[in-house]
Amino acid sequence: MPALYLREADVERLVDIDVAIESCKEMFRHLAAGEAEHIPRHRVQASGVILHTMSGAAGYLGLLGWKSYTTTRSGAKFLFGLYDSEGMLLALIEADRLGQLRTGATTAIAVELMAWPEATEVGLFGAGWQAESQLLAVSRARPLKVAYVYSRDEQKRVVFADRMSEKLGFEVRPVDRPQEAAEDLPIVVTATTSREPVFDGNWLAEGTLVCAVGSNWLRRAEIDTTVVRRADNIVCDSIKACQQEAGDFIDSLEKGVFDWKRAVELADVVVGRATARNSRDSIALFKSVGIALEDIALGAKVFERAKLAGAGEALPF
Repeated sequence: MPALYLREADVERLVDIDVAIESCKEMFRHLAAGEAEHIPRHRVQASGVILHTMSGAAGYLGLLGWKSYTTTRSGAKFLFGLYDSEGMLLALIEADRLGQLRTGATTAIAVELMAWPEATEVGLFGAGWQAESQLLAVSRARPLKVAYVYSRDEQKRVVFADRMSEKLGFEVRPVDRPQEAAEDLPIVVTATTSREPVFDGNWLAEGTLVCAVGSNWLRRAEIDTTVVRRADNIVCDSIKACQQEAGDFIDSLEKGVFDWKRAVELADVVVGRATARNSRDSIALFKSVGIALEDIALGAKVFERAKLAGAGEALPF
Protein backbone atom coordinates (compact mmCIF):
# COMPACT_ATOMS: atom_id res chain seq x y z
CA MET A 1 0.00 0.00 0.00
CA PRO A 2 1.42 3.42 -0.88
CA ALA A 3 2.13 5.87 1.93
CA LEU A 4 -0.48 8.49 2.76
CA TYR A 5 0.13 12.22 2.72
CA LEU A 6 -2.03 13.97 5.30
CA ARG A 7 -2.38 17.73 5.50
CA GLU A 8 -3.05 20.02 8.45
CA ALA A 9 -6.76 20.06 7.58
CA ASP A 10 -6.83 16.25 7.78
CA VAL A 11 -5.26 16.27 11.24
CA GLU A 12 -7.75 18.93 12.38
CA ARG A 13 -10.66 16.85 11.13
CA LEU A 14 -9.51 13.43 12.36
CA VAL A 15 -8.37 13.99 15.96
CA ASP A 16 -8.96 16.36 18.85
CA ILE A 17 -7.53 17.13 22.29
CA ASP A 18 -9.39 14.25 23.94
CA VAL A 19 -7.92 11.72 21.52
CA ALA A 20 -4.51 13.32 22.07
CA ILE A 21 -4.77 13.02 25.86
CA GLU A 22 -5.72 9.34 25.80
CA SER A 23 -3.09 8.50 23.17
CA CYS A 24 -0.30 10.23 25.09
CA LYS A 25 -1.41 8.77 28.42
CA GLU A 26 -1.22 5.28 26.91
CA MET A 27 2.21 6.08 25.49
CA PHE A 28 3.59 7.19 28.87
CA ARG A 29 2.33 3.96 30.46
CA HIS A 30 4.22 1.93 27.88
CA LEU A 31 7.29 4.16 28.15
CA ALA A 32 7.36 3.41 31.89
CA ALA A 33 7.21 -0.30 31.05
CA GLY A 34 10.21 -0.04 28.72
CA GLU A 35 8.11 -0.64 25.61
CA ALA A 36 9.08 2.60 23.87
CA GLU A 37 12.17 4.74 23.44
CA HIS A 38 13.02 8.10 21.96
CA ILE A 39 15.85 10.34 20.82
CA PRO A 40 15.64 13.98 22.00
CA ARG A 41 15.66 16.88 19.59
CA HIS A 42 18.82 17.69 17.65
CA ARG A 43 19.46 20.86 15.68
CA VAL A 44 21.67 21.91 12.79
CA GLN A 45 21.90 25.43 11.44
CA ALA A 46 22.68 27.07 8.14
CA SER A 47 22.40 30.68 7.13
CA GLY A 48 18.92 31.84 8.14
CA VAL A 49 17.46 28.39 8.87
CA ILE A 50 17.54 25.76 11.63
CA LEU A 51 16.61 22.13 11.10
CA HIS A 52 15.18 20.36 14.17
CA THR A 53 14.80 16.55 14.26
CA MET A 54 13.56 14.02 16.83
CA SER A 55 12.58 10.36 16.64
CA GLY A 56 11.19 7.45 18.58
CA ALA A 57 10.05 3.83 18.51
CA ALA A 58 6.71 2.82 20.02
CA GLY A 59 7.25 -0.92 20.32
CA TYR A 60 3.83 -1.40 21.87
CA LEU A 61 2.31 -0.14 18.61
CA GLY A 62 4.85 -1.70 16.28
CA LEU A 63 5.52 1.78 14.91
CA LEU A 64 8.44 4.15 14.58
CA GLY A 65 8.54 7.79 13.59
CA TRP A 66 10.36 11.05 13.30
CA LYS A 67 9.42 14.69 13.33
CA SER A 68 11.44 17.20 11.40
CA TYR A 69 10.86 20.92 11.14
CA THR A 70 12.58 24.07 10.01
CA THR A 71 12.47 27.48 11.58
CA THR A 72 13.28 30.73 9.81
CA ARG A 73 12.42 34.38 10.30
CA SER A 74 9.17 33.73 8.45
CA GLY A 75 8.05 30.86 10.71
CA ALA A 76 8.19 27.08 11.07
CA LYS A 77 7.27 24.13 8.83
CA PHE A 78 6.58 20.72 10.44
CA LEU A 79 6.54 17.22 8.96
CA PHE A 80 6.07 13.84 10.68
CA GLY A 81 6.96 10.44 9.23
CA LEU A 82 5.40 7.17 10.45
CA TYR A 83 6.86 3.69 9.75
CA ASP A 84 5.76 0.13 10.46
CA SER A 85 7.90 -2.57 12.07
CA GLU A 86 9.15 -3.70 8.65
CA GLY A 87 10.52 -0.26 7.92
CA MET A 88 7.84 0.70 5.42
CA LEU A 89 6.73 4.32 5.34
CA LEU A 90 3.05 4.51 6.22
CA ALA A 91 2.40 8.23 6.26
CA LEU A 92 3.84 11.70 5.93
CA ILE A 93 1.81 14.11 8.03
CA GLU A 94 1.94 17.90 8.20
CA ALA A 95 2.58 18.27 11.89
CA ASP A 96 1.94 21.77 13.23
CA ARG A 97 -1.53 20.93 14.59
CA LEU A 98 -0.27 17.49 15.62
CA GLY A 99 2.45 19.11 17.74
CA GLN A 100 0.06 21.63 19.25
CA LEU A 101 -2.36 18.90 20.33
CA ARG A 102 0.22 16.53 21.79
CA THR A 103 1.91 19.36 23.72
CA GLY A 104 -1.41 20.35 25.24
CA ALA A 105 -2.26 16.72 25.95
CA THR A 106 0.94 16.19 27.92
CA THR A 107 0.12 19.21 30.07
CA ALA A 108 -3.38 17.85 30.67
CA ILE A 109 -1.89 14.60 31.95
CA ALA A 110 0.41 16.51 34.30
CA VAL A 111 -2.45 18.67 35.59
CA GLU A 112 -4.62 15.60 36.16
CA LEU A 113 -1.89 14.01 38.29
CA MET A 114 -0.33 17.04 39.97
CA ALA A 115 -2.87 19.85 40.48
CA TRP A 116 -5.44 20.24 43.26
CA PRO A 117 -8.54 18.23 42.29
CA GLU A 118 -10.83 21.20 43.00
CA ALA A 119 -8.76 23.79 41.09
CA THR A 120 -11.04 26.07 39.04
CA GLU A 121 -8.61 28.89 38.11
CA VAL A 122 -5.47 29.03 36.01
CA GLY A 123 -2.93 31.68 35.12
CA LEU A 124 -1.59 31.57 31.57
CA PHE A 125 1.46 33.34 30.20
CA GLY A 126 1.30 33.56 26.42
CA ALA A 127 -1.45 34.24 23.90
CA GLY A 128 -0.26 32.35 20.85
CA TRP A 129 -0.78 29.04 19.06
CA GLN A 130 0.51 26.82 21.87
CA ALA A 131 -1.31 28.83 24.55
CA GLU A 132 -4.62 27.91 22.88
CA SER A 133 -4.14 24.17 23.29
CA GLN A 134 -2.67 24.59 26.77
CA LEU A 135 -5.80 26.32 28.01
CA LEU A 136 -8.05 23.82 26.26
CA ALA A 137 -6.08 20.92 27.73
CA VAL A 138 -6.13 22.25 31.30
CA SER A 139 -9.89 22.68 31.00
CA ARG A 140 -10.17 18.96 30.21
CA ALA A 141 -8.28 18.06 33.39
CA ARG A 142 -9.95 20.52 35.78
CA PRO A 143 -13.39 22.26 35.86
CA LEU A 144 -12.10 25.74 35.08
CA LYS A 145 -14.21 28.80 35.75
CA VAL A 146 -11.68 31.57 35.14
CA ALA A 147 -8.36 31.87 33.30
CA TYR A 148 -6.12 34.93 33.71
CA VAL A 149 -4.02 35.55 30.62
CA TYR A 150 -0.95 37.76 30.41
CA SER A 151 1.04 38.62 27.32
CA ARG A 152 3.33 41.57 26.78
CA ASP A 153 1.23 42.50 23.75
CA GLU A 154 -1.98 43.99 25.15
CA GLN A 155 -3.99 43.70 21.95
CA LYS A 156 -2.95 40.10 21.46
CA ARG A 157 -4.01 39.04 24.96
CA VAL A 158 -7.36 40.84 24.64
CA VAL A 159 -8.14 39.18 21.30
CA PHE A 160 -6.99 35.82 22.65
CA ALA A 161 -9.17 36.16 25.77
CA ASP A 162 -12.27 37.06 23.76
CA ARG A 163 -11.77 34.19 21.33
CA MET A 164 -11.05 31.57 23.97
CA SER A 165 -13.89 32.69 26.24
CA GLU A 166 -16.32 32.08 23.40
CA LYS A 167 -14.67 28.82 22.40
CA LEU A 168 -14.34 27.26 25.86
CA GLY A 169 -17.45 28.60 27.59
CA PHE A 170 -15.80 30.08 30.69
CA GLU A 171 -14.26 33.46 31.46
CA VAL A 172 -10.82 34.07 30.01
CA ARG A 173 -9.70 37.39 31.42
CA PRO A 174 -6.80 39.45 30.02
CA VAL A 175 -4.68 40.98 32.79
CA ASP A 176 -2.37 43.98 32.67
CA ARG A 177 0.26 42.80 35.15
CA PRO A 178 2.11 39.47 35.19
CA GLN A 179 1.42 39.16 38.91
CA GLU A 180 -2.27 38.70 38.15
CA ALA A 181 -1.52 35.52 36.18
CA ALA A 182 0.62 34.01 38.95
CA GLU A 183 -0.44 35.13 42.43
CA ASP A 184 -2.78 32.97 44.52
CA LEU A 185 -3.60 30.61 41.64
CA PRO A 186 -3.56 26.79 41.86
CA ILE A 187 -2.22 26.31 38.32
CA VAL A 188 0.17 28.53 36.34
CA VAL A 189 1.10 27.68 32.73
CA THR A 190 3.85 29.33 30.69
CA ALA A 191 3.61 28.95 26.92
CA THR A 192 5.77 31.75 25.54
CA THR A 193 8.85 32.31 23.39
CA SER A 194 10.49 34.45 26.09
CA ARG A 195 14.22 34.18 26.72
CA GLU A 196 13.80 35.52 30.27
CA PRO A 197 11.59 34.39 33.19
CA VAL A 198 8.07 35.72 32.77
CA PHE A 199 7.18 35.95 36.47
CA ASP A 200 8.77 36.07 39.91
CA GLY A 201 8.69 32.73 41.71
CA ASN A 202 8.05 34.52 45.00
CA TRP A 203 4.55 35.33 43.74
CA LEU A 204 3.46 31.69 43.84
CA ALA A 205 1.16 30.52 46.60
CA GLU A 206 1.71 27.26 48.44
CA GLY A 207 0.26 24.34 46.54
CA THR A 208 0.63 25.85 43.06
CA LEU A 209 1.38 23.66 40.06
CA VAL A 210 3.58 25.36 37.45
CA CYS A 211 3.57 23.89 33.94
CA ALA A 212 6.46 25.35 31.92
CA VAL A 213 6.08 24.30 28.29
CA GLY A 214 7.34 27.15 26.10
CA SER A 215 11.13 26.81 26.21
CA ASN A 216 13.07 23.96 24.62
CA TRP A 217 16.37 25.81 24.22
CA LEU A 218 19.17 25.98 26.75
CA ARG A 219 19.41 29.71 26.14
CA ARG A 220 15.76 30.35 27.06
CA ALA A 221 14.05 30.24 30.46
CA GLU A 222 10.41 31.04 31.24
CA ILE A 223 10.73 30.36 34.98
CA ASP A 224 13.29 31.68 37.43
CA THR A 225 15.54 30.02 39.99
CA THR A 226 13.04 30.79 42.75
CA VAL A 227 10.40 28.57 41.13
CA VAL A 228 12.88 25.71 40.86
CA ARG A 229 14.13 26.21 44.41
CA ARG A 230 10.61 26.37 45.88
CA ALA A 231 9.34 23.33 43.99
CA ASP A 232 9.10 20.28 46.24
CA ASN A 233 8.25 18.09 43.26
CA ILE A 234 9.75 18.42 39.77
CA VAL A 235 8.43 16.25 36.95
CA CYS A 236 9.77 16.18 33.38
CA ASP A 237 8.18 14.73 30.27
CA SER A 238 11.70 13.33 29.70
CA ILE A 239 14.67 13.96 31.96
CA LYS A 240 17.19 13.24 29.23
CA ALA A 241 15.42 15.63 26.85
CA CYS A 242 15.21 18.31 29.54
CA GLN A 243 18.91 17.91 30.34
CA GLN A 244 19.61 18.62 26.70
CA GLU A 245 17.04 21.35 26.05
CA ALA A 246 15.49 22.91 29.18
CA GLY A 247 17.11 26.28 29.76
CA ASP A 248 14.74 26.79 32.69
CA PHE A 249 17.14 24.79 34.89
CA ILE A 250 20.49 26.25 33.80
CA ASP A 251 20.67 29.13 36.29
CA SER A 252 19.53 26.86 39.13
CA LEU A 253 22.16 24.27 38.23
CA GLU A 254 24.89 26.91 38.14
CA LYS A 255 23.81 28.34 41.50
CA GLY A 256 23.64 24.90 43.11
CA VAL A 257 19.96 25.05 44.04
CA PHE A 258 19.02 22.17 41.74
CA ASP A 259 20.41 18.86 40.60
CA TRP A 260 18.80 16.29 38.33
CA LYS A 261 18.28 13.81 41.17
CA ARG A 262 15.33 16.00 42.21
CA ALA A 263 13.51 15.36 38.93
CA VAL A 264 11.29 12.40 38.07
CA GLU A 265 9.76 11.22 34.81
CA LEU A 266 6.12 11.87 33.93
CA ALA A 267 5.89 8.24 32.77
CA ASP A 268 6.78 7.08 36.29
CA VAL A 269 4.14 9.38 37.79
CA VAL A 270 1.53 8.04 35.36
CA VAL A 271 2.07 4.46 36.56
CA GLY A 272 2.41 5.43 40.24
CA ARG A 273 6.12 4.71 40.49
CA ALA A 274 7.03 8.30 41.39
CA THR A 275 5.36 10.98 43.50
CA ALA A 276 3.61 13.88 41.81
CA ARG A 277 3.07 15.96 44.94
CA ASN A 278 4.42 15.54 48.49
CA SER A 279 1.52 17.35 50.13
CA ARG A 280 -1.30 19.77 49.41
CA ASP A 281 0.97 22.71 50.20
CA SER A 282 3.83 21.52 48.01
CA ILE A 283 4.71 23.64 45.00
CA ALA A 284 5.01 21.33 42.01
CA LEU A 285 6.76 21.97 38.69
CA PHE A 286 6.11 20.19 35.42
CA LYS A 287 8.63 20.86 32.67
CA SER A 288 7.84 19.78 29.12
CA VAL A 289 10.09 20.11 26.08
CA GLY A 290 8.23 17.65 23.85
CA ILE A 291 9.34 14.20 22.70
CA ALA A 292 8.77 12.33 19.45
CA LEU A 293 6.86 9.53 21.17
CA GLU A 294 4.04 11.99 21.77
CA ASP A 295 3.91 12.66 18.02
CA ILE A 296 3.99 8.93 17.27
CA ALA A 297 1.18 8.18 19.72
CA LEU A 298 -1.10 10.79 18.19
CA GLY A 299 0.19 10.34 14.64
CA ALA A 300 -0.78 6.66 14.84
CA LYS A 301 -4.36 7.71 15.63
CA VAL A 302 -4.38 10.16 12.74
CA PHE A 303 -3.21 7.43 10.36
CA GLU A 304 -5.67 4.85 11.69
CA ARG A 305 -8.61 7.22 11.33
CA ALA A 306 -7.44 8.44 7.92
CA LYS A 307 -7.56 4.88 6.56
CA LEU A 308 -11.09 4.39 7.88
CA ALA A 309 -12.25 7.76 6.50
CA GLY A 310 -10.49 7.43 3.16
CA ALA A 311 -8.62 10.66 3.90
CA GLY A 312 -5.28 11.77 2.57
CA GLU A 313 -3.44 11.50 -0.71
CA ALA A 314 -1.57 8.38 -1.89
CA LEU A 315 2.11 8.99 -2.46
CA PRO A 316 3.95 7.33 -5.37
CA PHE A 317 6.02 5.14 -3.02
